Amino acid sequence: MTFTKYQFNNYCYWPSNPKKIIEFIGGSYLASKPDLTYKRFIKSLIDKNYAVHAYKYTPQFDHQELAMKAWKDFKNCQRSLSKRIGTSIPSIRIGHSLGCKLHLISPDGGRNCEKFISISFNNFSANRSIPFLKKISQKLEFNSEFSPSPERTFGIIKRTYNQKNNFLIKFNSDELDQTDKLLSCLRARKEDNSKGIKLKGTHTIIASAGLRENFLGDWADDDFKRNTIKQISNLIDKSI
Repeated sequence: MTFTKYQFNNYCYWPSNPKKIIEFIGGSYLASKPDLTYKRFIKSLIDKNYAVHAYKYTPQFDHQELAMKAWKDFKNCQRSLSKRIGTSIPSIRIGHSLGCKLHLISPDGGRNCEKFISISFNNFSANRSIPFLKKISQKLEFNSEFSPSPERTFGIIKRTYNQKNNFLIKFNSDELDQTDKLLSCLRARKEDNSKGIKLKGTHTIIASAGLRENFLGDWADDDFKRNTIKQISNLIDKSI
């Protein structure tokens, strides 16, 4: 018997006997309703018998606070699932865009999961991420930046991120992607086992399918997007 609902700010899908838990954090704004914006991607994981916890959040400048809240809510959902099925099962963390950063600066340093999968990692500054902010800040003579800043984020990863098993996915037509920088940062640590792969696609390819399908119907979700999402879910399944 399956269970689907929002709980602890997570969209939760619980099969009766899931093999593992997927803890997913989407990108800025897209993650405001992940069961809609990442519908097809989440379904591709559900079809492989994973329990899915997809975090819902509103963008803010304090990314460390968002990471803390997500970590706590994932823990609460994991406890609820364990109680429901009568056993504890391991978790796999997946992030898309900003969601990758939030997982990487999680307060447990990635210790309490088996693996982390990054899709289109993004760690740009506030001025780069929010184009109009640079113009406003220059006009009003103030500085505004995400916390932690891009530079400090890489420092945190090098010093405190302890997960050795990381699988990084990037796309060939993605101008927002910084996966190469992340991979270099991870591999600079001792005993790292991080791997990366490049696929055809754009930054939002795993999200746009769900959006288009919801508003325009199945006909709007072209075969390339469908096949790419299937390819990604198959890669995730095999890497786990």
